[in-house]
Amino acid sequence: MDIVVLVKQVPDSGSERKLDPADNTVARATADNVINEMDEYAIEEALTLKEAHGGEVTVLTVGPDTATDAIRKALSMGADKAVHVSDPAMHGSCAPQTSAVLAAALSRLPYDLVLCGAESTDGQVSVMPALLSERLGIPQLSGARKLTVEGTTAKVERQTDGGYWALEAELPAIVSTWDTINEPRYPSFKGIMAAKKKPVETLTLADLGIDPATVGLATATSAVVDFAGRPPKGEGVKVADDGDGAGKLVGFLAEQKIV
Repeated sequence: MDIVVLVKQVPDSGSERKLDPADNTVARATADNVINEMDEYAIEEALTLKEAHGGEVTVLTVGPDTATDAIRKALSMGADKAVHVSDPAMHGSCAPQTSAVLAAALSRLPYDLVLCGAESTDGQVSVMPALLSERLGIPQLSGARKLTVEGTTAKVERQTDGGYWALEAELPAIVSTWDTINEPRYPSFKGIMAAKKKPVETLTLADLGIDPATVGLATATSAVVDFAGRPPKGEGVKVADDGDGAGKLVGFLAEQKIV
């Protein structure tokens, strides 16, 4: 089974994230960049399927040169090889533009399954599976909490309020995974060392036959028009407990519409 996993390098959600005032895009050059957390669940699921069915796992990413760190993390977990689309013209690209680039790269690769995280922690738009499904002409199964492959059929359980939906599609298909699907493995020392020797193919827009004028901030479908820094933290509210502290606390929470 040939599996392609889409990964993205994003600013660490646990650290301060900023926008670049020069063009209102994410300041990635100065950020503490890491592999998108949600993508690690997709990687783990791909490796689990490979262990059950055999085959090969390829990592695919679109991003600047620094995205190689995210690639190496995926390879150290156990992926076999990687493809990295890196081109300065991609800066500021929106989701539809990025999906066109990913679709072009995927057209060069063999795949039975394309796996990705349910969302990226920087964009959180959760539309990439649907966009790629349309561009590639293959079915999508989104938000999977469980994934199995039986013959040429992919079956998922999609989380819903109070239960799940059982969905299935014929391969090839694209599946996005939720963070309840598994527990990603930690790269072993052996895996980290082996990752350094695994092949990573770097492609540009020219290699994919994509006109640079069709991507990037200038022609993006969305953009940040203005932003402001987070306001300074206030002193807060102190609740004196004179025997009625619990009531005061609940009243404050109700006033803030927290309860």
